[in-house]
Amino acid sequence: MSITEQLKLIVGSRLSENEPMSKHTNFRIGGPAKWFVEVRTIEEIVHVLKIAKDEGLKTFVFGGGSNLLVNDDGFDGIVIKMAMRAYSIDGNRVRAEAGVLSAALARATANSGRKGLVWAISLPGTVGGGVRGNAGCFGGEMRDHLVMVEVLREGKIVELSKEELKFGYRESVIKHTDDIVLAATFELEDGDVDELKMELADKLMKRKESQPQDAGSAGCLFKNYNVTDDTELQRLSEKLDIPAEMNASRRLSAGWLIDHLDLKGMKIGGAQISNVHGNFLVNTGAATADEVVQLIAVVKTKARDQYGILLMEEVQYVGF
Repeated sequence: MSITEQLKLIVGSRLSENEPMSKHTNFRIGGPAKWFVEVRTIEEIVHVLKIAKDEGLKTFVFGGGSNLLVNDDGFDGIVIKMAMRAYSIDGNRVRAEAGVLSAALARATANSGRKGLVWAISLPGTVGGGVRGNAGCFGGEMRDHLVMVEVLREGKIVELSKEELKFGYRESVIKHTDDIVLAATFELEDGDVDELKMELADKLMKRKESQPQDAGSAGCLFKNYNVTDDTELQRLSEKLDIPAEMNASRRLSAGWLIDHLDLKGMKIGGAQISNVHGNFLVNTGAATADEVVQLIAVVKTKARDQYGILLMEEVQYVGF
């Protein structure tokens, strides 16, 4: 049987060939995936991965497509979308499959009076991607209330504790392995439903006020910059008027740095640094991945030349 026929036996109509990845990323950018499948069970993803291995094909697994930049030439292999979207709330113990939208889980837990994930209402991606990169905003991170994660490793389900995941700022051990997140379990706290609903509304309002809403974007493009030591902090303080909060945390906001580089509004083709938030690079309508990469290079070069800072991307490159 052909590869297409084998995949169709597993996922049926949830298979597409030469599927434009621009339809599946928040950036609205990306060439075609040779094969695109949506998996809804562990058995399906295991079978799809076996076909890929047997046929010598590359694979790429993703959830919501919120933090991806896909090459204009697409992906010459199988792209697998995690569509496992079940979750359960048992007291304060919450288990969510990888494809559950982080914002949906935030709302569901708040509505049930469980406190700890309200911050995630403004997170655009899925639980799986959020755990992999220890996503965070509004002072919260995925690791805060996480207990354990189930991953797929060489066809077997493996449970990893919070300690084993070695979380850091936008970092986990999963980013450096072939493990695929299947589900995550959180231990939340009791909360007041009305108060939690007010927090949800407040965070959504803050997001609308501070982030661009009308263009394709991968969210914050660069990681905030961690100052290494006192010597570097002193050097940067001579060039920048660093706010007290950043001074104390030894972490400089990438958006704040880009503001000081005077790059807001800069465009290359259809890619533009947002006028609303310096750390958002937006697709104004017809941007290409190549134009985004060029603009990223401009920002990184200017940050290095002006402040001696190496900014690191949060966005994940696919097919480059």
